[in-house]
Amino acid sequence: MGEGEEMVSQLDIVSKWDECIDLTLRRFVYSSFAGAFAGLLFFRSPVTRWASVAFGAGVGIGTAYTDCSHIFDGSPTKWPIPPKSSDIPPPTTQGEQ
Repeated sequence: MGEGEEMVSQLDIVSKWDECIDLTLRRFVYSSFAGAFAGLLFFRSPVTRWASVAFGAGVGIGTAYTDCSHIFDGSPTKWPIPPKSSDIPPPTTQGEQ
């Protein structure tokens, strides 16, 4: 690996980090504002209004985390698909074998 290729690799990582930080900050702020607006619109108690702001902030950070994992060539956890009931063989007893 040459020095030029290493420099390009470092610049690529730096640009990915810049993109993720920018995405996280924007999503956090916009989702918090959306939660604050929803809290003002739907709730009377200050506690529930703050809870809606916190929920919005959490949603923003969560979506930013998911998108950043895709930017860094990762993927979220994929759960295995359970087999269909027709694919499962019927249970056998000791006497049938």
